Amino acid sequence: MIYITGDVHGYFGRVRRFAKEFNTSSEDVLIILGDASINFFGDYTDIKLKKRLKNTPLTLFCIHGNHEARPSTIDSYHKDEFYGGKVYVEDEYPNIKFAIDGEVYDFDGYSTLVIGGAYSVDKEWRLEDGRMWFADEQPDSKIKAKVENVLLKRKHEIDVILSHTAPYNHRPVEAFLNVIDQESVDTSTEEWLQEIAEDNRFKRWYYGHFHINKRHDPYRCIFKDVEKFMSDEIVYSTEDDLLKLQEQSGYTK
Repeated sequence: MIYITGDVHGYFGRVRRFAKEFNTSSEDVLIILGDASINFFGDYTDIKLKKRLKNTPLTLFCIHGNHEARPSTIDSYHKDEFYGGKVYVEDEYPNIKFAIDGEVYDFDGYSTLVIGGAYSVDKEWRLEDGRMWFADEQPDSKIKAKVENVLLKRKHEIDVILSHTAPYNHRPVEAFLNVIDQESVDTSTEEWLQEIAEDNRFKRWYYGHFHINKRHDPYRCIFKDVEKFMSDEIVYSTEDDLLKLQEQSGYTK
């Protein structure tokens, strides 16, 4: 099976609970729509997380977000084939795959284009707090040219697009943080994605980044829920997960 979920930010408890409940295996793929944050700290903290994930019975297919280093900048990664496209992988952690922007993958017969990256609205907070921020978080001109050329060769038609952020006109503005001055936000990636959305035909567009679950066809913004890829079925809801945890702890409303 191929499943899809949103930002994890290094906290994989719900992923492990999902894998246990559904008795998954390494043959099952979980797409993470950016900010897996597996390569965030740049030290042994990342290695400890990878060691735990190595024992999780799933293959993780991670889109690039804005809270993680690009694997292309880390010496231990090399390119490999996965579902008809190129990915970055480390030999020691073969079940953790990182998608490459502009690559097309064949998931269940659907041509699937990946476009990662976004602007970090928390950039200044992270820098002030001594946390990592990555200058290459957004797609550069080379990545954009690759994406546009791929779509041109396909006569502006693709089945599915997986991105971290959303096309500009489809951002869930209700999820914007009140503490952020929106005039200060760099929306160049979203504006470019809007051009992609207007110039190409597609069946569905999945994105994360905004920490909200929202369906506005053909767009899907996914956060903590797990869906079957290219299905309307939510197979694992974090609301159900919360209820189970409350029942186990004896909590009742």
